[in-house]
Amino acid sequence: MKTRAARFLSCLLLALVGCAEPDAGVDGAVAPADGGIGDDARPPRPSDAGRRPRAPGDGHMPPDLGYVDTASPEWERFYAYVADQLEDGAPYPNSLGADDAAYVYRVTGEARFCELAVALTEEEVAEAEAAVARGERPRVARDSYLHVGREISALALAYDWCADFVTDAQRARWAAHAEQAIWNLWNHRDAEWGGVAHRWSGWSVENPGNNYHYSFLQATLYWALASHSDAWMELLRTEKLPPLIAYYRTLPGGGSREGTGYGLAQQRLFHIYRVWWDATGEDLAAESTHAADSLDYWIHATTPGFEYTAPIGDQARVSMPRLYDYHRAMLLEGSAVAPGTPQARRAAWWLRRIPIQGMSSRFNYIDNLLPVGEEEAPTALAYHAEGTGHLFMRSSWDDDATWLSFVAGPYDEAHAHDDQGAFNLFRRGWLAVTANVHSRTGIEQDLEYQNLVRFTRAGETIPQTYRTTSRMTVSGASVTADLAAAYGDSPDVTAWTRDIELAAERVDVVDRFTVAGGVEAVWQLHVPVEPRVMPDGTLVAGDLHIEPLSPADPAISIEAWSALDEQVSDGWRVELRGGASEYRVRLRVLP
Repeated sequence: MKTRAARFLSCLLLALVGCAEPDAGVDGAVAPADGGIGDDARPPRPSDAGRRPRAPGDGHMPPDLGYVDTASPEWERFYAYVADQLEDGAPYPNSLGADDAAYVYRVTGEARFCELAVALTEEEVAEAEAAVARGERPRVARDSYLHVGREISALALAYDWCADFVTDAQRARWAAHAEQAIWNLWNHRDAEWGGVAHRWSGWSVENPGNNYHYSFLQATLYWALASHSDAWMELLRTEKLPPLIAYYRTLPGGGSREGTGYGLAQQRLFHIYRVWWDATGEDLAAESTHAADSLDYWIHATTPGFEYTAPIGDQARVSMPRLYDYHRAMLLEGSAVAPGTPQARRAAWWLRRIPIQGMSSRFNYIDNLLPVGEEEAPTALAYHAEGTGHLFMRSSWDDDATWLSFVAGPYDEAHAHDDQGAFNLFRRGWLAVTANVHSRTGIEQDLEYQNLVRFTRAGETIPQTYRTTSRMTVSGASVTADLAAAYGDSPDVTAWTRDIELAAERVDVVDRFTVAGGVEAVWQLHVPVEPRVMPDGTLVAGDLHIEPLSPADPAISIEAWSALDEQVSDGWRVELRGGASEYRVRLRVLP
């Protein structure tokens, strides 16, 4: 049942020699022949209106903070958060970074904030040196260097912006720490600390679609700028950025194949675009439509009423995908690299209406300083992100609209789920939703948790096939998906199509399939309210009425997830059996 275990087994077995995330390539995308960033196949920008000029050089590294409005409540809140740490005896919160203090210094010129940034950086480097002296990895290497982007970029800002407050000895030690960390990122088989070998897996080093990769790029870029390293800049320009650009040209419509949980890490990707522009004048965001498209992606992925986003893929931070600071930061960064575009104006509309305005966590105040521009209300009721295979449809933009998400596309990231053909349905709350949102882990990936047709043999679920691509065609409020590819070359499932039509108070779902002898097709739906079977054979689950149309008299079973899996605390699974080649189900939504 656990496809996650199978997916990661190869990496666990190869940990000593290093491995990358499965399918770590760029899915057919190739870098420009000259090895540089290039301008081949570069799409035109929707509009260059609002594009700020490159920041004038003043001898210090970017990012340019000229956008900061010191009269805004966002700045006042951020300034107070950092200033509070200068009170006598105030302990540094775990969330406070040297970059927070460096930002305040850069804007205000108050020396006390550089002193704070230097103190925080010195504390971190000294801790790392102590770990290395013990023969251990320093903290920056934890979790396969996942956090290296934030930690090295903070060090870089203190190193450069606060240079007058850093001693020569400190600069040498900080540089040695940063250089070793960056070298280890790109040389995982030979990584070492203090002469002691500390090889690591190299997870996502070659996968520009993975959230770890953004952290690696951020660390390298910031340190290259702070240290004036031509070598690190050349590595980025000729080896790391071309595959990144090529990959995101394959993702029209925006979003991430990792889903909506780990996909939020693209905030860091857009930040890299912004810093690269400030440093070089080169517009990485304009090399594809992905950044601008992602603004529309997230607007449409948000449920009516602005409380949730579509629960696609792993939701490791919180199982229930409630809107949080990271969503706001994502659209602020995306808007900054797509200024003047219709997508940025629609993002401004969204940003002014979501409940997250002042950021709910203090450590995210720094991400709320980017401005919100002019707005434009969205009008499209359907959004198909072709590169990810994610679809969002709604009956209107009112808070009580009916909303649906659907997946049919590439399945090639480890944080994606066996959810090809699955949908989620919302109106004034979840009506039908993956059982993963009620799980303790948020990473229950298997078919049993999804709203789709599950194919079984001898009672065992036939898993979907990794590294496959399903297809969908969208027309108005209807979608037709060819999902046979999700089973690869398996002889068990040779055909499966799913048609969905959305109306304000009705969703029609039609599944047609061809399976081998001995294979059973089980139509399943997960609901948050316990269903009741009515005398006419329909089911009622809160505001959702489930009406089986074909076969006319299916076998119906209802199971509480708390009895099925101790990892899932709530919800029920409805199963229909008896369809030999087809299921037709009408879902009626109470007005």
